[in-house]
Amino acid sequence: MPSFDVVSRVDMQELDNAVNMVRKEVAQRYDFRGSKADVELDRKEGAVSFLTEDEMKLRALREMLLARAVKRGIDTKAFDFKDPQRAGGDMMRQEVDIATGLNEEVAKRIVKAIKGTKMKVQSSIQGDEVRITGKKRDDLQEVISFLKEQDFAVPLQFVNFRD
Repeated sequence: MPSFDVVSRVDMQELDNAVNMVRKEVAQRYDFRGSKADVELDRKEGAVSFLTEDEMKLRALREMLLARAVKRGIDTKAFDFKDPQRAGGDMMRQEVDIATGLNEEVAKRIVKAIKGTKMKVQSSIQGDEVRITGKKRDDLQEVISFLKEQDFAVPLQFVNFRD
């Protein structure tokens, strides 16, 4: 039986490239000249952290990251910006979590939405992904187009399509 998986993943190499491009732009921009600004990527935790002097520069870093991520093919829904905090001295810090995997709540909403359509497919939650199986390939393609229309607040990818 044909099947595919619904996942939410971010290509960490592309994210690393986007962060490096932000670092280069910070080094070249006039408004950041002579100021302390740092962008760090923690691949294991799936988080980016900004450290700079004021809110204006923090917003500029955020906009640079989003622009670079979009150019690299990363969906902006993957970023969860935390509230800025005061760091030591006059510095401001902001953490950005990167969405990796479907959490249980989103997976249940996906399964419920698919069952609500009365399509002839089965869906099951398997860890941090949802597996969709059906008798016909056309049914699975309908499910993919249906899920693309919905908004689950996380980027969805459709992988492992098997016939």
